[in-house]
Amino acid sequence: MHNKTVKDEFISTLSHEIRTPLTSIKGFSKTMLDNWELLKDEDKKKFLNIILEQSDRLINLVENVLDVVKINSNVEIVLKKVDLPSLIKNAIEILKINYKDKKFNIKISKTINSMADKDKLEQIFVNILENACKYSGKNNDIEIKIENKNDYNVVCIKNFGSYIDEIHRDKIFEKFYRIDNYLTSSAQGSGLGLYIAKSLIEKMDGKISLNSIKNDTEMFTEFLIYVPVLDSEKMTKKINNKNTGGKNV
Repeated sequence: MHNKTVKDEFISTLSHEIRTPLTSIKGFSKTMLDNWELLKDEDKKKFLNIILEQSDRLINLVENVLDVVKINSNVEIVLKKVDLPSLIKNAIEILKINYKDKKFNIKISKTINSMADKDKLEQIFVNILENACKYSGKNNDIEIKIENKNDYNVVCIKNFGSYIDEIHRDKIFEKFYRIDNYLTSSAQGSGLGLYIAKSLIEKMDGKISLNSIKNDTEMFTEFLIYVPVLDSEKMTKKINNKNTGGKNV
């Protein structure tokens, strides 16, 4: 697709995504101002909660768009040794604010030190975990498993109660792509979280994939995040290339 066409499509979709929460905020604000004395307290509280939810949705959308702009402008990646369990636990604490009823079960096998951008990797974990929380069944826990597989430490984030058909599994990492089903209709999102996660992990020489199973006994979706193990020689080379502008010294 031509660059101009991609840009126009991005702006068009973004305009639509922004308009939806703004319309709700304006509509419910006007309703309250015009009918304040007639509204019951429970209705006022309900409308204010909707305004708050839509404001959060708008803030999240703007933050995600800014992240996309940074990614497309060659965002700086700072590689260092990172501790995956600590980053996962930090991401969970962030999500517990909005998902108080969710339980996160962590299983850690033997791992080797990872090489990644600490802040960007934590952002990836937050994005994938939030996605799992949104689309898991109401009473289902989130399972997280960390293990080593040769050159990668693999973080598996698994949620139950949702299934992604095979035709969607590649497209789901594209900008603004959302599956149209009963789960997405009840869960709000920008459609940028998975795109950002995939773009960032690939900039760290990692990768991301997903599996989804649906049969008579179970239904779940799991995202696998492959984080490169610590390679001191490779990391030193990248740092030297950055400091010398890619020139041999």
